[in-house]
Amino acid sequence: MKSLQLTCVTVLLCLATLPATAQRYAARREGDIVQLTDTGTDTRVSIAPSIGNIAFRMTVKGHDVLRWPHADMAAFKSNPNQTGIPFMGPWINRLDEQAFYANGKRYPFDMSLGNVRGTIPIHGFLTSTSDWHLVSADAGRNGATVTSRLEFFRQPSWMKQWPFAHTIEMTHVLRNGVLEVMATVTNMSAEPMPLSIGFHPYFQLTDSPRNDWTISIGARTHLKLTENKLPTGDTEPIGAPYTGGVPLRDYDIDDGFTDLVRDAQGRATMSVIGKAQRLDVQFGPHYKAAVVWSLKPHSFICFEPMAAITNALNLAQKGIYKELQHVAPGGTWRESFWISPKGF
Repeated sequence: MKSLQLTCVTVLLCLATLPATAQRYAARREGDIVQLTDTGTDTRVSIAPSIGNIAFRMTVKGHDVLRWPHADMAAFKSNPNQTGIPFMGPWINRLDEQAFYANGKRYPFDMSLGNVRGTIPIHGFLTSTSDWHLVSADAGRNGATVTSRLEFFRQPSWMKQWPFAHTIEMTHVLRNGVLEVMATVTNMSAEPMPLSIGFHPYFQLTDSPRNDWTISIGARTHLKLTENKLPTGDTEPIGAPYTGGVPLRDYDIDDGFTDLVRDAQGRATMSVIGKAQRLDVQFGPHYKAAVVWSLKPHSFICFEPMAAITNALNLAQKGIYKELQHVAPGGTWRESFWISPKGF
């Protein structure tokens, strides 16, 4: 009996002292970068809180799932565009004037500040900000997680353009080879804050060229656009190539979609399929719209989860868009989307 007890104690001590590398999940910080690892699926996700909190690489068995056109980190830091999973706020995509509307009021931008540019302002001004603060990075039996926080209200030049005090928390969770990206917005202002945020992920497959990819979009309605890519207010049922089975070789796609097709969990799925590889991107129920962008000859496709359609802030004021979400004073909005690689 004593021998058996010693054996049990020895086993328990060995389990307790197993190195961290024996764990399936890990969350490690190296300088400005946090890397989440799932050894069970050989998946790694790298996030840069100091560069817009962009998840800039996701690899599965060494294959890049996200577009990574940079020679090294220095090149990425100097030009963090068209790569990874950038966050867009306080609005995503285009506005039809240098102003937005909220709660019946017009808020003109101060163009002299330089953080809003263009006759048609696009994608807000938070994409590559260094003001995200790392809150936590943890790993356990159920996954690896990193959370960062952006205190929008602390920046006078941001509040000048978007006078709604709020915070944003972003959590990346790697679990079973699937990456969840969760955004949480808390309104600290005294009025309801309109919500038109989103993400602009750049996806790719490595087993075949873009000409051989097919896509499937979980939506029923296609937005008709003007020449400068603003919704006209008219819609049409979606058709090929959006419903799948048609190679992208014949199409330049820069289109908006709504009336998303939901499963029992309220998620809508967008997919790109190659020779053997496949990426499914699932939007949670509070992502009401999507833009899909893939232009020849570039070998990437963007499935953009959006809380509202392009120019929603101003179309709502005109009575054209009816689904604009708001965060009540003191309230919180939260939603996720999921990236599921298969066949890598």
